[in-house]
Amino acid sequence: MLAIIGGSGLYQLDELSIENEHVMETPFGQPSGPIIQGSYQGRSVLFLARHGVNHQLLPHEVNYRANIFALKSLGARRVLGISAAGSLREDLKPGDLAIATQYFDHTRGKRAYSFFGNGVAAHVSTAHPVCAVLAADIQNAAARIDQPLHQNKTYACVEGPRLGTRAESFFLRDSAKCDLVGMTNVPEVFLAREAQMAYCTICLVTDFDCWMDDPSQHVSVEKFFATYQGAMTNAKAILPELLRAPFTDTPTEVREALAGSVLTPDEALTDEQRQWLSVLRA
Repeated sequence: MLAIIGGSGLYQLDELSIENEHVMETPFGQPSGPIIQGSYQGRSVLFLARHGVNHQLLPHEVNYRANIFALKSLGARRVLGISAAGSLREDLKPGDLAIATQYFDHTRGKRAYSFFGNGVAAHVSTAHPVCAVLAADIQNAAARIDQPLHQNKTYACVEGPRLGTRAESFFLRDSAKCDLVGMTNVPEVFLAREAQMAYCTICLVTDFDCWMDDPSQHVSVEKFFATYQGAMTNAKAILPELLRAPFTDTPTEVREALAGSVLTPDEALTDEQRQWLSVLRA
């Protein structure tokens, strides 16, 4: 099943025929809000608003672990994120859509980054954090409806909630070689891999961050909303086309990401640890 995590401005899917609303508690706390289960283009889909239904959660306040765990426990095996992002490149213009396939973590340690710890040790490879097969399915769906979609971009995740300085923007652009900057995809992308779920985000480019010399091009909340809705309309147009065709099988390195990664022997785990680990391994 596909789970869709909606970012700023996407708090519901109007085309989703709602069948159930899950209000959940996980071993890692509560998700951002109710998880909506329904039918979209005849396919079962889960939907979760990342920031809550009233956008009450700042990026560092989102319980990413609970979100991913809840989606996995409800049967999701693929996660499609929708996220706003600033552009660090001239060819990525406000209003464009892009697929991020690499991530640079520039957050500040306020977030819970892993399911593991507190007696359960594991190290999961994230050399290629995005599922290339899911990314290709999304790209092919966009191509079938002639929707331009930039590919293979690097996303820098910053802490927020403040907007960045020019020095930070230049560092991410020139030293870290990033193409996009946002506040929400880390640790979401890495938790999805720990949960053995295919993950990919469609980034909606809303601004040029603040690296350009012209101050009128710098990011602001006003510019964000002026650009965002048009980009969101284009991103949502990809969804029915994506769901119209069967998904390509998720590769083994994603589906079995925990194989050989958990170091703590099973007999050393508590019953509660075995229970939540079984959900991630499912």
